[in-house]
Amino acid sequence: MENIINDSPFVPSPVIPTSYDGSKVIQFRCHKEIACFNACCKNIDITLTPYDILRLKRRLGLTSGEFLLGFTEPYEMDKDSIAGVKFKPVEGGTACQFMTEEGCSVYEDRPTACRYYPVALVSMRRQNEYTDINSYALVEEAHCLGHKEDRSLTIDEYRHEQGLEDYDEQGRGWRQLILKKKSSGPTVGTPSKRSLQLFFMACYDLDRFRDFVFSDSFNEVYDLPDNLKKTLAEDEIELMQFGFRFLRQVMFSEESIAMKSDAFDKRLAKKQEREAAGLTSSEPALVPDSPYDHPECGCD
Repeated sequence: MENIINDSPFVPSPVIPTSYDGSKVIQFRCHKEIACFNACCKNIDITLTPYDILRLKRRLGLTSGEFLLGFTEPYEMDKDSIAGVKFKPVEGGTACQFMTEEGCSVYEDRPTACRYYPVALVSMRRQNEYTDINSYALVEEAHCLGHKEDRSLTIDEYRHEQGLEDYDEQGRGWRQLILKKKSSGPTVGTPSKRSLQLFFMACYDLDRFRDFVFSDSFNEVYDLPDNLKKTLAEDEIELMQFGFRFLRQVMFSEESIAMKSDAFDKRLAKKQEREAAGLTSSEPALVPDSPYDHPECGCD
């Protein structure tokens, strides 16, 4: 049987286990007058994409670290594996921090999972292939009355209405990293603590990743042209996409970022200097501290 890697970062239950393409016609409408309005925001389990975090931290005028600390919590996607980030509910409860009586207070910048509801995006990749396949499933929860509304449209029409083309495009590199890690399995081994830290920083803590890219330690190793440096300094979306490239190179040896020819010699010399001075033989950390203190997620 053909081996399909199926790994949606979003919580699958209660997804109907049938996949559809974008032409599938659904019946759904959500509005303030519906009896179940806000019900889906009262008990949340929402995974955030890197683009979700970028949009929301801009919206709130926060750094990525401030946003992560105030509004999110990390979790392991698999045991001893890469980390995901979820919305943190209100203190002592299960409701979204952005829920108000009038609805979502950050509606224009709401996350991908919120935009998709009641549709679920399912990314799949055939083993040994390098392109992912998107399909869709339906989510039907007992409390949701939107499925009984008299309005029909295709999934593609619904995606367009919810502004999902941009969100899907900007999140694709992140989804591909997750799929690749899934499909690689034990062939790439257990990720090192450093690679887990790099994944978390490059995907979720964009301001810290920018500082890292412009640090001396990074520029001793990687040879970035001046025009690229200027772009990365000024454009957060380009910086995010560069982070996905960087992670493919670090985690899966897909080289697309030039390295300086003397990088290895310089790092070896530094190691020898430290050993001669009686310091630990391990390299000094290249990854700045995370805003979290969750070593079990590789995020410390």
